[in-house]
Amino acid sequence: MSPLEIAAVVITLAAVYLTTRQVIACWPLAMVGVALYGLVFYEAKLYADMGLQGLYFAMSAYGWWAWSHGGEGGGELPVSRTTRGAWLLLAGGGALASITLGQTLSRTTDASLPFLDSTLTAFSVVAQWMQTRKQLDAWAIWIVLNVFYVGMFLYKELYPTAGLYAVFIVLAVSGFIQWRRSMNTSENGSGLAAARS
Repeated sequence: MSPLEIAAVVITLAAVYLTTRQVIACWPLAMVGVALYGLVFYEAKLYADMGLQGLYFAMSAYGWWAWSHGGEGGGELPVSRTTRGAWLLLAGGGALASITLGQTLSRTTDASLPFLDSTLTAFSVVAQWMQTRKQLDAWAIWIVLNVFYVGMFLYKELYPTAGLYAVFIVLAVSGFIQWRRSMNTSENGSGLAAARS
């Protein structure tokens, strides 16, 4: 348990909490957290997760923009559901990336748990993309992923990080509830506006 890991835990926890509340400051805070975690995972030889932090950094920058300007007419992005077509593309891309990255890491590096690490990495990218688009279903994916992450980090003796991911499970449930409530409120408001016109 290093001071670097503890700092990464605290900052990332704050960023995820703000995400559940749809507070846009979650994104710049997330950028700091993922930079710290890139170093933590490098030291633990979890290279897929280390690389994932670079993607998270870029996706956090995009999320920062999208939440402010990605909605209708360049306005705030509302919470929505993932379409069936998008589900198929995201699941297929996640599976392909899992296999490709797992094979690459197992053959070319001294990576620990290359296939589990790669699968969690690939589907974390899927969930993160959905989150940048404020898709409610991202939280369901995070719940499943975080259960497996807790096990992997316990195995790697990254105990503060395992604890963080256990808290992430609770936050993902909270995020799902909060975002669903926000989506229902928005849909009800749209329905009332349409009924009045």
